[in-house]
Amino acid sequence: MKVILIQDVVNIGHAGDVKNVADGYARNYLIPRGLALQATPGAMKEFRAQRESDARHEAHMAARAEALAERLRHVTLTFEAKVGEKGRLYGSITPADIAEALERETGQQFDRRKHIISEPIREVGAHTVQIRLRADVTAEIQVLVKPAGEEPAEGSEAGTG
Repeated sequence: MKVILIQDVVNIGHAGDVKNVADGYARNYLIPRGLALQATPGAMKEFRAQRESDARHEAHMAARAEALAERLRHVTLTFEAKVGEKGRLYGSITPADIAEALERETGQQFDRRKHIISEPIREVGAHTVQIRLRADVTAEIQVLVKPAGEEPAEGSEAGTG
């Protein structure tokens, strides 16, 4: 029986291949488990159309990811945090904090585990953080951490006197 493989099958072939297999193997194993379809002319046409649709969708998603990556390259996030004497933060700026700030900045949703490639930031200063948008598309953003509650410069204090 001729079948169209939907998924890779060991010792048979890869997804999309049309293979000739034993009737019983196709009816009792491949087709019930969703690994293959019987290769009728209608099924072949439908499978080709689905693959073309998937390819167009994939290209569209890749283009969107590239556009977002380009937008993110110009983003600088600024955080204020309490700082100890040696410039180390009390606490840290976590990937969740970065994801939340990116959502506010861009309107896109970011998952701290899936998108943000960074350890928590524990020091004041400028840091570069990678954002993974897809397996093949990453963007780097700048994260600036400033000390919170810095005293205003002399002469700018109001109401002293």
